[in-house]
Amino acid sequence: MTPPGPSTAEQIADVPVALDPTVLALRRVHRAVAELRRGTPVVISGPDGCLVVAAAETVGARGLGELAEAALTAPVLLLAPVRAAAVLQRPVPHAAEDEGAVALRLPPALLAPEALRSLADPVAERLLPEQPERVTAPALAQPAIALAKLGRLLPALVAAPATEGAAARLGLLGVQAADVLGYPASAATSLARVAEARVPLEDAAEARIVAFRAADGGIEHLAILVGTPEKTAAEGGAPLVRAHSECFTGDLLGSLRCDCGPQLRGAIARMARDPAGGVLLYLAQEGRGIGLVNKLRAYTLQDQGLDTLDANRALGYGADERNFLVAATMLRAVGVERVRLLTNNPDKIEGLSACGIEVLGREAHVFDPNGINDGYLKTKALRFGHLLPE
Repeated sequence: MTPPGPSTAEQIADVPVALDPTVLALRRVHRAVAELRRGTPVVISGPDGCLVVAAAETVGARGLGELAEAALTAPVLLLAPVRAAAVLQRPVPHAAEDEGAVALRLPPALLAPEALRSLADPVAERLLPEQPERVTAPALAQPAIALAKLGRLLPALVAAPATEGAAARLGLLGVQAADVLGYPASAATSLARVAEARVPLEDAAEARIVAFRAADGGIEHLAILVGTPEKTAAEGGAPLVRAHSECFTGDLLGSLRCDCGPQLRGAIARMARDPAGGVLLYLAQEGRGIGLVNKLRAYTLQDQGLDTLDANRALGYGADERNFLVAATMLRAVGVERVRLLTNNPDKIEGLSACGIEVLGREAHVFDPNGINDGYLKTKALRFGHLLPE
């Protein structure tokens, strides 16, 4: 009788696993983002040491206790310079060594969850018993701010230097600063097609949707293919392309605060009429990359008198936080590398060109103001440089 061979599980266990360093780095950053979002500290490591950080808007008493256990010195609050200026109620000169972050010393009265949230969020009611003092930003402040932004959190963190063994000793997640800073490019280039289906649309009966997912397992991006743009590209032509950042309020609810809904539907209808077809990239980059929650906060600030650019900055974000490498990777995956770009934004032309996509021309994509978004469109023209009629 022949002895039984190894089981399938045993055979799998005997196969050596090739660990991809890029995928491992993406996993670590994605996990660190999840920890920050749930209020748990993480430890960022780099050539200059270690920094234990927690998100000011989510950290609670337990997280602050864990941070205190890991800290070598009293914690500080890291903020973007424009947010720090609002908290201190005075201009904050940006020193090169700050690397885009300002550190504020926190007296004991401000080391409490409610006080930290009021310091982080310009929309929150501000009831501060003491005024924080500016101090030198610690090493690794820049990747700390970047990590919060990756989580679509307010870029405001409680931070303190820590020992190398702090993460292991306290069961905290550790992540390398270089992995955090390299995450946007690594995630974009790891995008892969995961699903595709024919989906007839109201304005384009011949349409397909292709879903893309990055190696970190994050939110999917979508490509809507109208007609046969791959055939056009294979024959040397250039289909219409629009890079459209998702807008829950405008695309789905019909918000009148922006022009996103008309731009989305108008682009699909226009591609359906074009013999070359088109590709609409529906990118998971809500609010120019700040996320839906922060976009709602920005709307509140706009109702208080700020325009869309200054509202983003007041939250601690840049005017535009989007990553055009995502769009370029998706276009290559569907076989389109020469395009006619449907946009009013010169930055999209520059961004896609910098990522190796050949932009043969720009086609305007303008819709009339509706009486509510007039100021928004004016800001896009005057402060973002969009090519809109006067």
